[in-house]
Amino acid sequence: MADIAPQARLHSTMTFQLDSRLEADTIPVGDLALSSVLLLNDARFPWFVLVPRVEGVSEITDLSEEQSAQLMQEIRIATKVMLELSKPDKVNVGALGNIVTQLHVHVIGRFRSDPAWPGPVWGFGARTPYPDHAASSLIERAAALFASA
Repeated sequence: MADIAPQARLHSTMTFQLDSRLEADTIPVGDLALSSVLLLNDARFPWFVLVPRVEGVSEITDLSEEQSAQLMQEIRIATKVMLELSKPDKVNVGALGNIVTQLHVHVIGRFRSDPAWPGPVWGFGARTPYPDHAASSLIERAAALFASA
């Protein structure tokens, strides 16, 4: 996975393991200074997941003040990328963690025409994986937008 911001790469001595459920349900986009950026593999909704690469955290309050400020900046960046990439009617941002306790933040593009509108996307219908070519194209465009943000 290519770094979105190579100058912000973390030291390789840090240990971090992505939760297996996040790994199974997402496609890597790249890394920001604090967080890995993932694309949820569900073509029904444009959906990023930001995962701070800090071992053992489940709440935003588990982060240092510096890390939480960095996470907020990365949420702002991901929201701007989502707006540019998908042109949604609304962007939903949330950190639930009821099933996957590893701290992660959802940045979801919502459309008045999407199948779950105006309700929540969680638990709505069956996930529809991206076709390989569509996922590759979307990730390439997203990575370029993150790199220029």
